[in-house]
Amino acid sequence: MSEARTRLFAWRPAPVGLSREKVDSLLLIVTCALIMGPHGLHLPGWITQVSAGLLAWRCWITFRGERLPPRWLLLPVCLLVMTGVLLTYKTMLGRDTGVAMLVLLIAFKLLEMHARRDAFVVVFLSFFLILMNFFYSQSMLTSVLMGIAVVLVLTVQISFQYAQHAPPLRDRLRLAGSIVGLAVPLMVVLFLLFPRFQGPFWGLQSQANSGTSGLGNSMAPGNISRLALSSDIAFRVRFTDAVPPTPRLYWRGPVLGHFDGRTWTPLPAGRGPGGTLELRSASPATRYRVTLEPSGQRSLFALEMPAAVPQAGTHIIRVQPDMQLTTRAPINQRVRYDAASYLDFSYPGNETAASLRDWLQLPAGYNPRARQLASEMHKASGAAGDPGLLVKQVLAMFRQQNFRYTLEPPLLGQNTVDEFLFNTRAGFCEHYANAFVVLMRAMDIPARVVTGYQGGEMNLLDNFMTVRQSDAHAWAEVWLAQRGWVRVDPTAAVAPSRIDSSLRSTVPQTLLGGLVSFNVEGSAWATAIQRMRMNWDALNNRWNQLVLDYSAGRQRDLLEALGFENPDWTTLTGLMIAALVVVAALIGLPLMLHNRRRHRDPLDSLYERFCQALARQGQARALHEGPHGWRQRLLAQQQAASPEKLRAWSEFLELYETMRYAAPRNPDRATLPSAAPELSRLRKLLSLCR
Repeated sequence: MSEARTRLFAWRPAPVGLSREKVDSLLLIVTCALIMGPHGLHLPGWITQVSAGLLAWRCWITFRGERLPPRWLLLPVCLLVMTGVLLTYKTMLGRDTGVAMLVLLIAFKLLEMHARRDAFVVVFLSFFLILMNFFYSQSMLTSVLMGIAVVLVLTVQISFQYAQHAPPLRDRLRLAGSIVGLAVPLMVVLFLLFPRFQGPFWGLQSQANSGTSGLGNSMAPGNISRLALSSDIAFRVRFTDAVPPTPRLYWRGPVLGHFDGRTWTPLPAGRGPGGTLELRSASPATRYRVTLEPSGQRSLFALEMPAAVPQAGTHIIRVQPDMQLTTRAPINQRVRYDAASYLDFSYPGNETAASLRDWLQLPAGYNPRARQLASEMHKASGAAGDPGLLVKQVLAMFRQQNFRYTLEPPLLGQNTVDEFLFNTRAGFCEHYANAFVVLMRAMDIPARVVTGYQGGEMNLLDNFMTVRQSDAHAWAEVWLAQRGWVRVDPTAAVAPSRIDSSLRSTVPQTLLGGLVSFNVEGSAWATAIQRMRMNWDALNNRWNQLVLDYSAGRQRDLLEALGFENPDWTTLTGLMIAALVVVAALIGLPLMLHNRRRHRDPLDSLYERFCQALARQGQARALHEGPHGWRQRLLAQQQAASPEKLRAWSEFLELYETMRYAAPRNPDRATLPSAAPELSRLRKLLSLCR
C-alpha cells in the first residue's frame, strides 16, 4: 500500500495518554455528534439510534486502538439501513429522506476512514449537514449551535492539514475562530445586499412547515386543552396606542357554525350571514402590528373587531362576513401586518331571517338531554321574547352549579354536551363554548363558536406582547335583536381569573416534564425563571424582527434610504460587489500589516539594529561576512573601540551565532517563552554597543 494510503486511524494502544491522531479523530466524532444532534428532533427514532450507535462504536475503536471493521461487514449493514430509509419514507427523494441518508452516510464513513482524504470527505459532508439544520429551524439558538459547529469543523480540517508537528488544540481553535470572524463582515454584506427571493428557499414550501401546529379550523372536545400545554409562540404584537387590559384582549380567529354532534367546523362555502357588513363604535380604533408565526392555516388574528383590512406584504387578505380575517394562501412563513380594531363596538351585520337560520343548525339525534334542558329553561323563564335573559340564565347555571374549569377533562362519548352538562361537569373553554352554543340554538337563539386567543404576556424589555398557543381560547357569539352579534364567554362565568389575567395564573406551570410545578406569581425562584424567560423571548423576538423578517421589501427600503431609488437587480449586484471589495480591502490590508509585524523574527530585528549601530561607528559588516568572521575581524582590530565596547560586540555576536546556528532551530524559536532570557541579554548588549 502506498504512502498516501497509510492507515492513520487504526492504532495500537498508546503507552501514555492519547496520541494526536486519536485526539483529532475524537474531535471529529464529537463535532459530527453536535451537528447530527438537532436532526434527532425530526428524524425517525430508529435512524437516530442507529447513528448514535455507530458514533459510539467509532469512539470505542478509537480509545481501544482497534482496527476499523472490514468492508464486507459494513456493506450489508449499510444496505440494510438504506432499505429501512426507503421503507420509512416510501421514496429516495425529498428533504427528509436526503437528511436521513446524509446523517447515516457520515456515521458509516467514520467507520470506513482509512486515510486523510477520507477525513476530508467527512469534513465536507459535515458542512452540508450544518446547512440542512436550517431547513427545519432558523432560530437564534440553532444559529449559535451551528456557528460553534462551523468553528469545530474548521478546527478538524486545520488539524488534518498538519502532517507531523501541529500547534496545540487551543491554537487551532483560535485560528478557526479567527477565520470565521474574518468571514462575518462579508456575510453581513451578503445578507444585506444579496437579492432576496419571495417564498421558501429551494422551493421547499410543501415541506418547510410540515411540522407546524396551532389553532386549527375546527373544534372538538380536547383540541384547545391540548394547546394549553404548549408554550410555542402563536404571534407577537406591538401596540402603537395604549395596551388594552387583559379582559379586552380577544384575538378573533376561525368562526365555526356547523356542528355534527362532536366537531365544530366553518359553514360550507356559499352559506353564512348575508347583507352589508357594518360596525359601529363610539371610540377610536386601537392600532398595533402583529408578527404571526407560520401555521399552515389561512387565518389571521386581530382584536375584536377589525376596523379595516390589514396589509400583509404579498398576502391577499379578505374579511369574511363573520368578521374573520383570512388569506388566499396558507401562511407558511412569518407574516407581519398592521391592524386596527374597535374594542367598544356593535355588530348588527344586517342579518336576514334566511341567514340567521344557518346559525340555528343542530344535528338530529344528538344531546337529547341538553335539548330537554333548553326547552325547560325556555318555558320556565317565561321570557320567550327576551333572549338576553336566557343567556344570563345559562351563565348563572355555569357559575352557581358544580362546574369546574380544568386542563384534564374526562373523555366524552357520542353525546358530548349531555355528558358534560349532566355527568362530568369538568371541562376547558371549548367544553363550555360547545355546551353554551348548543343550548342557545336549542332555544332558537342564533349562536356560533368563535376560536382564537385570549390575553397575552407583555414583555417590558422590548414592549412586545407575546401570545402563545397556551392562550388559545373559544367563546361564543349570540344574535340579539337591536344589538346584533354579541360576544359571550361562558368560561368567564366558571373561571374569571382565566379572562382577567391569563391561563398561566390559573394553571401551575411545569418544568422537567412535569416533575416540578410552580405558580408564576409565587416564590422568588419562580420570578427569576420568569425574568430569564422574558429576556430570552426578547432576544428571540429581536432575532426574528432583524434577521428572519428581512424580506425583499425591507431590503428595498434600506437601499432607498441609502439613496438608491427603485433599485433593480443590476444595481443591487453592482452595489453588493463594490461593498464586498471595500470590506475585503478593509479587512485584508490591516491583516497583512499586522501579520508582517507579528511574523518578523525578533532575533533578526536585534541583529539588524546591531549592524546599523556599528555602521554608524565605522565598523560596518562586509557583505560576505557572517557573524563569526565579523567577530574575528573586530577582535583583531584592538584600536577599533574601547575594550568595553569590543567585549560587548564580541559577546553579542557570539550569543547571536549560538542562537541562530548552534543547533537545529524551531522556526518560531525566537518567539517562544524559553528564548526570552537570551533576547533580554542581547538587548542589554546592544545598548552597550552604541
